[in-house]
Amino acid sequence: MALIVLGLILWSAVHLMPSAAPGIKAKWIGALGKGGYRATFSLLIIAAIVLMVMGWRYALPTYLYTLSEQIHLATIGIMAFAAVLFVAAKLPTRIKRIIRHPQLTAVALWALAHLLANGDSRSVVLFGGMLVWSVLEMFLINRREGSRPPTPVTGFAIEIVVLALGGALFIGLMIAHPYLSGITLG
Repeated sequence: MALIVLGLILWSAVHLMPSAAPGIKAKWIGALGKGGYRATFSLLIIAAIVLMVMGWRYALPTYLYTLSEQIHLATIGIMAFAAVLFVAAKLPTRIKRIIRHPQLTAVALWALAHLLANGDSRSVVLFGGMLVWSVLEMFLINRREGSRPPTPVTGFAIEIVVLALGGALFIGLMIAHPYLSGITLG
């Protein structure tokens, strides 16, 4: 469990630093340049993911709660919506007019869905930590950036592309889930 917590701390510290401690980010860029900053940022995020995955695989779960079987249908719906939001984050869609941070919202929904589906200790730590991080990240970014101009939007074709890509991402994640997590869905 300690590796999950260390991974969450590293993930959160690196991601929250630009909003919570811009001075540290500026010193980091000053010391390494933009390319060096991006490279070390990426390496630290990869290290955080490795720590969380290793922590997940080696932690012995203790079951804290069990929700009804019907919750799995809601979980699948939440995950499908999260996949669409994740894709929408990088494209000029109408979703961005409604949801300011679609990618972070997708992570929050992903974490929530997994908390609903898994009541064991390692899930609560990992997915609860990611949920807290994503909500805090959105709050800090909003505080840093203030109000935002309306997102420019193109035709409706982009919405269809987002739905198709989001659906493909969701199906890909469903197929890959047993290989990524060791847990089969069903």
